[in-house]
Amino acid sequence: MTEEMVFAGFGGQGVLSLGQIVAYSGMLEGKEVCWMPSYGPEMRGGTANCIVSVSDQPISSPILATFDTAIILNRPSYDKFESRVKEKGVLIYDKTNINVEPSRNDIEIIGIDASKTAKELGNMQVMGMVLLGAYLKKKNIVKKETVKEALKKVLPERHHKLIPLNIEALEKGMSLI
Repeated sequence: MTEEMVFAGFGGQGVLSLGQIVAYSGMLEGKEVCWMPSYGPEMRGGTANCIVSVSDQPISSPILATFDTAIILNRPSYDKFESRVKEKGVLIYDKTNINVEPSRNDIEIIGIDASKTAKELGNMQVMGMVLLGAYLKKKNIVKKETVKEALKKVLPERHHKLIPLNIEALEKGMSLI
């Protein structure tokens, strides 16, 4: 089993952290992982993405041109990565803010009201966790319990008070699939 994915959005949306959470979860489960971030010099507000591979076999290269799954948080990233999802792959996106008609019918495209859900939870910063929850329900790459442990490792200690909210967002995202 190898899963190659991209998380993409604006800087400041937690895209790199989402990738770290999945990679760290894979490590905790004894899997081979690779996490490769990419962001512009603007940082917050600029584009950001990270490529993550999780496998039970050694990973040959961190550089990927196509992906099994794309988790998309903004329209520019949707436009950039929709065409790079492999045939029969999955694209999960925030349909609250990305109003688009999919141009492909050879992949599964799942729109989740992630921003709306995050707003209902009281913190827009958990929008990515809602999408991550939907992804993990669709593709059980790592266990929810492992993600909870990874949050403690990935989030700075000053943000540990937000772990329960992140877990709630993850579970809410799972329930939306």
